[in-house]
Amino acid sequence: MPKKKKNRNLPVNPVFKIFCEGEKTEPLYIKGYINHFHSDKRNLILVEDTNKNTPVQLVDIAVKAKNEGNEKDVFWVVFDRESESKYSNKLHSKARKKAKDNNIELALSNVCFEYWILLHFVYTTGPYRSCDDLIKNSNLRKFIKELGIQDYDKGLPLLFDKLKEKIPYAIQNAEKLKKQALDSSQPGKSAPHFLNPYVDVHEMFQDIKNFIDKKPSLRSKT
Repeated sequence: MPKKKKNRNLPVNPVFKIFCEGEKTEPLYIKGYINHFHSDKRNLILVEDTNKNTPVQLVDIAVKAKNEGNEKDVFWVVFDRESESKYSNKLHSKARKKAKDNNIELALSNVCFEYWILLHFVYTTGPYRSCDDLIKNSNLRKFIKELGIQDYDKGLPLLFDKLKEKIPYAIQNAEKLKKQALDSSQPGKSAPHFLNPYVDVHEMFQDIKNFIDKKPSLRSKT
């Protein structure tokens, strides 16, 4: 009996692809988020493996994937501001322009993703020079210890599970922080990499739900 031919005209479901700078903190947290809130859609929300870490390199990978994928796929790139000595304003501006030109969304944490984690515990507008500075001089370690984790480490696999109940509070704090940062920004310096502190990673998590619910991206309103 002849085999049935596959129907090549079947519609392909769009996917939500995420490219992260970090190899530990960001992907572990994001995968934990997906598994907890959207486990039935895990095949449509993908955290892609990448060995790139500069903003431009990550955007380049996302652009390449976009050009090879479904036109309805959604692409987000997640990275940290880091110190200006590591990633210049010029580099961030280049990455942001390239992302905008190719309809790639960016989720930036200034100065690092740990600021987003800190917002799970407290609203703060204290600036930090680097991630090491934040870990050393903020209350993050104290808060983490109160969760039963002896010390903060970027590779903590169970961190999301400890934080999941605090996510609504973190989103509330991140929205407040973003508004405050933009309202107080200097003329010509309102791009996120100029604003310390600044976090908009929560918008990616909100956009994942919009994607699943087949609603427009929240970024499409701006």
